[in-house]
Amino acid sequence: MEEQLIGFLENLFAESVLNRLPEKYGGGRIFSSPLIGVASGNDPMYLKFKEVVGPEHLTPVEMWKACEQEGITGDQLRVLSIVFPYVAKIRNESKNFVKLRHITLPSDFYSLGRNYANEFKAYIMKQLVKYFQEKGYIAVAGVLSEAFSIIAKGTFYSTWSERHTAFAAGLGTFSLHEGFITEVGCNVRLASVITNAPIKVSPRKSDDPFSNCLFFAKGTCKACIEKCPAGAISEEGHDKQLCYYYGRKVARKMELRLGSLLKSHVRRINGKLRPPTFPVGCGFCQFGVPCMDKNPTVFE
Repeated sequence: MEEQLIGFLENLFAESVLNRLPEKYGGGRIFSSPLIGVASGNDPMYLKFKEVVGPEHLTPVEMWKACEQEGITGDQLRVLSIVFPYVAKIRNESKNFVKLRHITLPSDFYSLGRNYANEFKAYIMKQLVKYFQEKGYIAVAGVLSEAFSIIAKGTFYSTWSERHTAFAAGLGTFSLHEGFITEVGCNVRLASVITNAPIKVSPRKSDDPFSNCLFFAKGTCKACIEKCPAGAISEEGHDKQLCYYYGRKVARKMELRLGSLLKSHVRRINGKLRPPTFPVGCGFCQFGVPCMDKNPTVFE
């Protein structure tokens, strides 16, 4: 089933028009071929996430029940995590940022790719739910459910973290800038679905949550600190509030710059739907750094 599954995903990534930039920007792919990993629904790591993410973070069983599914135990569930790596074109375009008097803006290519990623990720998750259903199983996408919400309580976290799910599935580890470093780097997006299909669980190379980050593993890198125009990263870690406020300033400027090319996105914050926004991200801490497109600890 695993080989069929990756083939199914690779075809979606190759053929979907949602995985394309606007024709004005060449119409090329946004993401290259995906990576997948699988965690067990009863992995004890999910209980730790209630401590390191937040008490509202759901386990796979809790999310399964929140999606109105019953009668399944954790050992019967699998959590499929998918890595969406940005293509080299978008990564290479990162050097074409726009430096204004009071703000530095990311490249148009990255902003559009980051913005379009939300719709494409949702499409992939919906297609995976359908894929498993057609094979006689059940699947749910936590982030597309009403159980998913961003929690804003002085800091920001969510009831289902795609980064932590990817860690549980053995796809990589965290970094000083709080991105997620996979074998194809940190400049990626992530998605997941929960299913009762008996797919093989992926082993984790390490339970060390920072083993792919050069700063934590070897003390040899602070590149993301230097790259962040908001001053939101230090040796102490990532200040989510400074990052958020800078990101909002970037979004306002890029909305004016890119206009109708951007797609709206609706978020649920503290359990309530908010008006649509046009997220474009920032991404400076993920560009031109050793972990941008690889696991840097493998190459040192």
